[in-house]
Amino acid sequence: MPKSYFKEYPNEKGYFGEFGGSFLPPHLEKEMNKVNDAYFAISKSHKFISELRSIRKHYQGRPTPVYYCNRLSEKYGGRIYLKREDLNHSGAHKLNHCMGEALLAKYMGKKKLIAETGAGQHGVALATAAAYFGLECEIHMGEVDMHKEHPNVVRMEILGAKVIPVSHGLKTLKEAVDSAFDAYVQDFENSLYCIGSVVGPHPFPMMVRDFQRVVGVEAKEQFFEMTGEQPDNVVACVGGGSNAMGIFSGFLEDEAATLYGVEPAGLSFKTGEHAATMTLGKPGIIHGFKCYVLQDDDGNPLPVYSVASGLDYPGVGPEHSMLKDLGMVNYVSVGDKEAIDAFYELSRLEGIIPALESAHAVAYAFKLAQENRHSSILVNLSGRGDKDIDFVVDKYGLPDV
Repeated sequence: MPKSYFKEYPNEKGYFGEFGGSFLPPHLEKEMNKVNDAYFAISKSHKFISELRSIRKHYQGRPTPVYYCNRLSEKYGGRIYLKREDLNHSGAHKLNHCMGEALLAKYMGKKKLIAETGAGQHGVALATAAAYFGLECEIHMGEVDMHKEHPNVVRMEILGAKVIPVSHGLKTLKEAVDSAFDAYVQDFENSLYCIGSVVGPHPFPMMVRDFQRVVGVEAKEQFFEMTGEQPDNVVACVGGGSNAMGIFSGFLEDEAATLYGVEPAGLSFKTGEHAATMTLGKPGIIHGFKCYVLQDDDGNPLPVYSVASGLDYPGVGPEHSMLKDLGMVNYVSVGDKEAIDAFYELSRLEGIIPALESAHAVAYAFKLAQENRHSSILVNLSGRGDKDIDFVVDKYGLPDV
């Protein structure tokens, strides 16, 4: 891949190959153009870059460390490392783009941030950013996810956000996106819709990736400092795909590592029992952009499921869709049971409780380690599991010691 990758993708119209773009009504298309112009204006300014760097260092606690998993490596083989985004302030990678989006909103004179959330990590991060900048915040969340991820609902409310329950459809992430977008349409002059992943109409897939690139830049430098080489494999979970694009961005231009995006296989590959978009989806349009979509014969999104609320989305980022077609990233899947087992393994052997989303990536790392005991594997541990502990213990119980 040429060194100009990030200048080539996306193009001026927001396309990553055939994917991406903006499929919106004219009045919203005009608003997206304003967002795009504002982003390009401030993202190149010294003032914006300096303020964002200061926030990352003094508020978020960046850089987050890379950690070598000694006991897991002994058990499974290979050399397993974690990029500790769970140590980023608010407990996940999401704050990386939320602080950037909130800063953009302030520049544009917006008064309110609107967003969807699945597992609640994006909602917590955006509520955090809103509190930091003194903005209103409205988070739309499916009722199923509100029950599963109740601790994050409480966090959002403590931070001052208004949490809107979504009670239609499957009451999960796809419906939360629908609801949040409807709310934004009604008040787009005063609000900014802060999309929680590398999805949505242009310029959001590009913006979120750019804000998340810090993960990959840090990880590449840190891994080389620790080992004197680049990792053989880089692994990240993929729902919409923001954490994966963040860490993959550090390795796309040199092809030193093999990249793996891990989707949720759920309970089975039957319709409604998984969210393996790359494995079983086909190109289509959802939420104003083109990507791989799990869809029926009429182009309607299919019901999806994952034990990890942040992964149960029927679409995926357009850049991921392009990277799949170019063969630059290997998209694989892990089921609920493997993710739960990895959740407990990492907790018991390393003292790190991962988010269920991140546990999918950890589970696949175990497979890679067992297949090649001499390889190095860098996992993006995208979030911590505080939000999941009540749900996991209630549903699956504690494993035998």
